[in-house]
Amino acid sequence: MQEKKFNIAVLIDGDNAQARLLKEILEEVSKYGKATIRRIYGDWTTPHMNSWKEMINLHSFSPIQKFSYTTGKNSTDSSMIIDAMDILHSTSVDGFCIVSSDSDYTGLAKRIREEGLFVMGIGRRITPKAFVQSCEIFTYAENLSPQAKEENSKPESKKTEKSQVSTTRKNVVVEEEVKKENPVKETQELDLKIIDKAFEISSDEEEEIHIAKIGASLRKIDPSFDPRSYGFRNLTELFRSLKKYEVMKNEVNGLNYPLVKLK
Repeated sequence: MQEKKFNIAVLIDGDNAQARLLKEILEEVSKYGKATIRRIYGDWTTPHMNSWKEMINLHSFSPIQKFSYTTGKNSTDSSMIIDAMDILHSTSVDGFCIVSSDSDYTGLAKRIREEGLFVMGIGRRITPKAFVQSCEIFTYAENLSPQAKEENSKPESKKTEKSQVSTTRKNVVVEEEVKKENPVKETQELDLKIIDKAFEISSDEEEEIHIAKIGASLRKIDPSFDPRSYGFRNLTELFRSLKKYEVMKNEVNGLNYPLVKLK
């Protein structure tokens, strides 16, 4: 987890992101800095953008109008990239958050990192790996949805959900519609090799390592690494579930900074 808090420009591809997650997106960005520049790009004359209209004033976002001059061609990509470069050279921010699942922003993320600025991405699991790896941190939108948070807090909810499915056709149809709108987060299988590698990188011959340091190493190995993808609320919970490691309480000025060591 980043300790430094700085100014971040949040640029959202309105054609390629979910309006209902705007609050959660800002909460995720707030872990790393202040969202000082907030812009959503799209053709606001189309019905597709209606879902954003109620959210922009609520969360202080500026709508950027871009007309689609050619059928099937998205003008939002080039507009966001041009604006991002203008912001980059204005030196008004210390980092960027690009919200999209589109591979067209891969080059932009690389360019921002070349300038030494922080860059994070937020998008769905369908986001191409090239874009994910170009970011310093990448968060999957599925981990931000309110339903995903509920699933993480109730590990056995998926099993109980199956046993409580209504036998009536009407309820089944309603349930399917809900799933389409709020898909259940699929828990991924944890690769212990990446955990061991991050611990090794972070150790510096020390037996006890701050869990935040391990988290930083995990992000360097895989920008999309997120404990929520594996059904845990945070990295501390994840390590507590592993037989190989032991998590120890470490209070400093009344705050807990957990340490991890091999058993």
